Amino acid sequence: MKKVYAAPDLLSVGHVRNLLGQGGIESELRNYYLGSGAGDLPVNECWPEVWVDDVDADRAEQVIRNLQAALSTDAGPAWTCPRCGEINEGQFGECWHCGLSRSD
Repeated sequence: MKKVYAAPDLLSVGHVRNLLGQGGIESELRNYYLGSGAGDLPVNECWPEVWVDDVDADRAEQVIRNLQAALSTDAGPAWTCPRCGEINEGQFGECWHCGLSRSD
């Protein structure tokens, strides 16, 4: 088995699992209940994960790359916060670092 995706929220992980299932790739969800361990354990180690059989890993990773490419195309270009100088991905309307609205 190989981990092909992890995210801080179940919604994203569930979406990836659904896309893989539509493509005929069986997957396993791990760390579903581990979120309550955040703090005692490293946060990113508590994220829900999608795992697939090794033979399906390349196909699964391609599905995920296609999804990420589609999302980044719709999001627009990255932008730099004029207040703190942080670079933010295009889909964010506020700076993740200082909270300044993109339109301000």
